[in-house]
Amino acid sequence: MTNTMDDIEQAKAILVIGSNTTEAHPIIGLRIKKAVMQNDCKLIVAEPRHIRLCYYADKWLQHMPGTDVALLNGMMNVIIAEGLYDEKFVHERCDGFDELAELVKEYTPERAAEITGVAAEDIREAARTFANADCAAIIYAMGITQHTTGTDNVVTVANLSMLTGNIGKPGAGVNPLRGQNNVQGACDMGALPNVFTGYRPVTDEDVRKKFEEAWGVELPSEPGLTATAMMDAAAKGDIKAMYIVGENPMMSDANLHHAEAALKNLDFLVVQDIFLTETAELADVVLPASSFAEKEGTFSATDRRVQRVRKAVELPGEARADNEIVAEISKRMGYDMGDVTPSRVMDEIASLTPHYGGISHARLDEGITIHWPCPDAEHPGTPILHTKQFTRGKGWFCPVEFVPPAEVADSEYPLVLTTGRVLWQYHTGTMTRKVDGINEIDPHGKVWISPFDAEKLGVESGKEVQVSTRRGEINIEAMVTERMPEGVIFIPFHYVEAAANTLTNDAVDPVSKVPEFKVSAAKVLVK
Repeated sequence: MTNTMDDIEQAKAILVIGSNTTEAHPIIGLRIKKAVMQNDCKLIVAEPRHIRLCYYADKWLQHMPGTDVALLNGMMNVIIAEGLYDEKFVHERCDGFDELAELVKEYTPERAAEITGVAAEDIREAARTFANADCAAIIYAMGITQHTTGTDNVVTVANLSMLTGNIGKPGAGVNPLRGQNNVQGACDMGALPNVFTGYRPVTDEDVRKKFEEAWGVELPSEPGLTATAMMDAAAKGDIKAMYIVGENPMMSDANLHHAEAALKNLDFLVVQDIFLTETAELADVVLPASSFAEKEGTFSATDRRVQRVRKAVELPGEARADNEIVAEISKRMGYDMGDVTPSRVMDEIASLTPHYGGISHARLDEGITIHWPCPDAEHPGTPILHTKQFTRGKGWFCPVEFVPPAEVADSEYPLVLTTGRVLWQYHTGTMTRKVDGINEIDPHGKVWISPFDAEKLGVESGKEVQVSTRRGEINIEAMVTERMPEGVIFIPFHYVEAAANTLTNDAVDPVSKVPEFKVSAAKVLVK
């Protein structure tokens, strides 16, 4: 996030796109509702389903899954044509405006309406509302990124924010919501195949040398494989062993048949987790790890806020803290990491990562709130990014054409399947589905389907149906609801007995390599 969670309440307009915020990120959802109810904030929700936030919205843009670029380009067409953009910000702080203006000229509200299904006048009204606000924030999540055009979607979001001058000031910004706890921190720490900590590329010789000197080893100069590429390599036999920590790809990967074949093709699989997950059941060795409540350390929140985590309960049985397990394995393989206590690890992070240079357990234990970048111990942290300039100096408008999803509905698979979360369960259900109270409220998955499609197909609420795509099929209870548009169905991915990701498309974005979870051509048959 370029801004903070606290900042959301100051916004005068908020565009939520690709995020069912109140169910997937309920605390941030509360802040959005507070901004609307107490700060006269105008809320625009761009979402195929009628989600709870729609009740608070001034404008609901019900676009078809996978048409985000066309919708946003349509809004920018109106903003430029009507002179609503921030001319001073654009010309003083950005490059490439003319190229952007030339491209979005073709995305009239009428053309955007044809692609997205949103009425042209609704696109105009949303554009005016967003552009005329003193400070406007964009909030998005996996509904933007989990597409074969996910990178294009993110770039277009940034274009809209820069065009309206909503970067570098309170109540504004581009604010992606991370999908799981400490995803931000894991990425900050280099849990990506192409960077060291602080997003510094492994191909940079000077950066690599700094880490080699600190760790006394020679490090690779070429990027490694992404998670999706690892699965492809395992399926082909190019990867022989895998070590999976705190992840459950046998529920969370797109096209689960492919994931299962890949993992079963390994010679050796190690899984380190707190429960025997669906992935752990395939492992040769399972290492019992620790939950957040059983260890010390830090999390970095979605808004770059570094937070102390303190042990609340002792580890059960033979479980051990993750850092101890990794360090012990490393030692037995010939590299002794030495003292890996959380405070020392934090000190090493600070010494090697400029954005974390001034962050320590000592400062955090004083109750100080620190958002990175925080380059030294005297620095207060940086709640809002890009207040004076962008990392490259001037921001760069990158015009993006609309590209359809990898799969579209056709005569064989006439429906569009999209997936996501529901409030009561979390991710692959590793923890929440072990709670009796939660399971009483929300015991199993359902496929959401519109009354129009249900009547046409003979589907009734509460009855079992078969949902299939080109990857596979599942049997699941139907829920007929007016919250779904005609031609679109929704399945939450928490439930192993009706695993939505059996169906999802493992085609990936060419840049991010993230699969297209949000759009798959599907059909529904009555059992």
